[in-house]
Amino acid sequence: MKLLFFSVFASLFLVTATLAQSSQKSGDWQSLFNGKDLGGWETYLDRPYAKDNQHDKTPPLGLNNDPNHVFSVVTVDGRPALRISGETFGGINTLTEFGNYHLRMEFKWGTQKWPPKLDRPRDSGLLYHSVGSHGTPMLWMESFELQVQEGDCGDYWGVMNVLADISAKKNEKGTYVYQPGATPITFQDKTPVGRSCLKSPDNEKPSGQWNVLELYCFGDTCLHVMNGKVNLVLTHTRHLVDGQVVPLTKGKIQIQSEGAEVFYRNIQVQTINQLPADLLQQ
Repeated sequence: MKLLFFSVFASLFLVTATLAQSSQKSGDWQSLFNGKDLGGWETYLDRPYAKDNQHDKTPPLGLNNDPNHVFSVVTVDGRPALRISGETFGGINTLTEFGNYHLRMEFKWGTQKWPPKLDRPRDSGLLYHSVGSHGTPMLWMESFELQVQEGDCGDYWGVMNVLADISAKKNEKGTYVYQPGATPITFQDKTPVGRSCLKSPDNEKPSGQWNVLELYCFGDTCLHVMNGKVNLVLTHTRHLVDGQVVPLTKGKIQIQSEGAEVFYRNIQVQTINQLPADLLQQ
């Protein structure tokens, strides 16, 4: 009898706790960009570009050393925006780590391009769950990337020793493309599958127009959303630590400088207690 009572009580407690959690409201929006300066952020820049193999002889500019103002606050279309010139590779990242959140921002491409990417699509990127040090072999902190690149916005790229599962299939070129309902595949560097997966569909606006970029992260699942449309979903986000695979579900937010001028504005985040059901059904 005591065991039966305990079992019923435990079940009722679990249901009550679950309902209490599901009834919680998402947190208020928190602005990550004050429109005046780079407060709340830090920058890291690589070596300035140089020809004739001189690049490796110059030390990286490093942390919070930005003599050419790669990162600045400007006014675009009558409103404050974060300008990333792209002149030197690097990134700007939050000082705070985030987990279980909805990130929303707007971006649009500028006109300037810099070597060595003068003849390539304009490029930047949103790196999330960023942990560890700057100046890695890939320059940026270990993280998961929501690609921000002309024609490729929403693609996935794994930075350093991260793993994630994505429902995907190969296209006619042998490249993995996100496909809801397909068998999940583990993406990891230095494996036959590799570290990258293409988004689907392409929902970016023409260059020069503002796009709404959103990222939902809850537990170990992350949704890439471009202009209201989910175009890639990651599950079981994790990374290697001392040779062991462990969950990676929170970290700093980085935005890349990668050879092209780009503007970001209305950078906001709110805590969430679940992923939106309507987006999961897309």
